[in-house]
Amino acid sequence: MTKGFSMKWSLGEGLRSRSVVVAGAGGGIGAAIVEVLVASGAHVTGVDVSMEKLDCALGRFAPADVTLVAADLRDTAAHKELIAVAQKSGPLYGLVNCAAVLRRRADVRDVTEEDWDFQHDVNLKAAFFLCRAAAEAMREAGTHGRIVTFSSQGWWTGGFGGSVAYAAAKGGIVSMTRGLARTYGPVGININSVAPGQVRTEMLLSDLDQAVLERMTEQTPLGRIAEPSEVAGVVLFLLSDHASFITGSTLNVSGGLLMY
Repeated sequence: MTKGFSMKWSLGEGLRSRSVVVAGAGGGIGAAIVEVLVASGAHVTGVDVSMEKLDCALGRFAPADVTLVAADLRDTAAHKELIAVAQKSGPLYGLVNCAAVLRRRADVRDVTEEDWDFQHDVNLKAAFFLCRAAAEAMREAGTHGRIVTFSSQGWWTGGFGGSVAYAAAKGGIVSMTRGLARTYGPVGININSVAPGQVRTEMLLSDLDQAVLERMTEQTPLGRIAEPSEVAGVVLFLLSDHASFITGSTLNVSGGLLMY
């Protein structure tokens, strides 16, 4: 048997009894991430803007496994409080930020300043301050932690289906992740990003022209869109001990739509 591996090898190695925050936990991908984390023995603090949304997605989990917190992440002053809630279960080990909003505008001339600000405030500004707050909590606790951010295929393509402003924010996530990885790597915090392609979620399908969806699916070598669980497994790997020498990376999970 190879040295360092046991017969009980698991993808979520190192996560048992760890405290992990999942922001955007009420969405399809977020809920799938919570599920795999709980299965790996982690305690999850699930955050979303609506408690109703959280209850619908995660109400089946026992409070001993999942703590639900309703919060608008644009209120950056509340980020420390979220982390304090998570730390009741132990020192913060992980943050997964998949909270995002998308407003499609078929014609770029229809994008308003409010559209731009709303998407960047949630998708980029809040992401930076939440990641920084989490990393500082890990630094103070001496935790060799993990942070996973969410970009999109749009960071590379510029976006499809009226999502230019969204794609611009997701491009910022890639650069932000790299900068934070350089900043916090010396204190043992790994920070990576996931860039999904099409995933079967409410956000993807909202206001998306069916012809655009079909065209993107045809352009994807695997010939289909992903299920949220297929993204959740990648996130679990990045949080686990198996990704201990990966930081500053953006993992392409697009079924071959992108190849880099």
